[in-house]
Amino acid sequence: MGLFELSPLQFFVSQWTSLPYPATDCTDKVVIVTGGNVGLGLEAARHFVRLNAAKVIIACRNPDKGAAAKADIEASAPPSRKGVVEVWPLDLSSFASVKDFCRRADQQLVRLDILLENASVLHTQFFEREGYEEQVTVNVLSTFLLALLLLPLLRRTAARFNAAPHLTVVSSDAHVVTNFRCRDSPAVLQALRGDQDLMSRYGDTKLLQLLIVRELAKALDGGDDSASSTGMKQQPRVILNTLNPGLCRSELFRHALGHSLWILYVSMRLFARTAEMGSRNLVAAATALEDTHGKYLSDCKVWEPSRFVRSQDGANVQRRVFAELLEELEKIEPGVTANI
Repeated sequence: MGLFELSPLQFFVSQWTSLPYPATDCTDKVVIVTGGNVGLGLEAARHFVRLNAAKVIIACRNPDKGAAAKADIEASAPPSRKGVVEVWPLDLSSFASVKDFCRRADQQLVRLDILLENASVLHTQFFEREGYEEQVTVNVLSTFLLALLLLPLLRRTAARFNAAPHLTVVSSDAHVVTNFRCRDSPAVLQALRGDQDLMSRYGDTKLLQLLIVRELAKALDGGDDSASSTGMKQQPRVILNTLNPGLCRSELFRHALGHSLWILYVSMRLFARTAEMGSRNLVAAATALEDTHGKYLSDCKVWEPSRFVRSQDGANVQRRVFAELLEELEKIEPGVTANI
């Protein structure tokens, strides 16, 4: 794996490509956007409101920032769209907060059509949350705890409304950059508890997201009783995919420290997309067709992940990491893996 698996020319062309403006009708749909108070999440939420979603829930840690985001979206929308946005507290560094959020969703929402898991953190300093380094807790463990806890609601939506709900995880082309040194560890997630290799930890978590989405998509397919009885693969009732928004001007890098800052500053000035342009990738994946199930998207289309992900070594690590994740999630919320 390495940075220039994607050539510099490909990277620049991608960054300067104008992406299609979202136009998919979302009438009657209920949408959750994690991290929807700033950056990519805010702009994606704004698009869903414009596209006639019935309810757009901004899930974020800071209620005041959520309220400001709601006001900002409503100020840019027609008066008839006032009241569409709701702000619900969600702190992905706390497993209890994730459980509370999902319990509320299960009790209060009649349907859930789109779960857009956009929230992630990037640190170059060590912070421990729930026994793990914070990027692992937020970007991996809580992201998939939220997904599995809300899968029953997504499935009920599919059955009751004859819909194809979406579960979309925002990954990154940072998965190509990381050396992923822990891949040969007997227990990959355990190896990521400490403060080693923090400069590549964000890329590690983005790679883990991609691997887990691929394996979870296969597990969801295998859980289809009609597919098992007929021997034929059925279209997934919940469309699960992941995406790369590209390098964007957002608040993701606000906690970055050290020698990387000047590189980041120059890159942002020269190459970064606006948050609105990057958010088009999020909306495209969250409204995509069934053929994106289990796939990785970039520039609003299916894209090949890194060579490591596509390799036999990658497939082996993918299965191991998925098994480790399920074991950890069972400790956090016994019985949750039965939702698959």
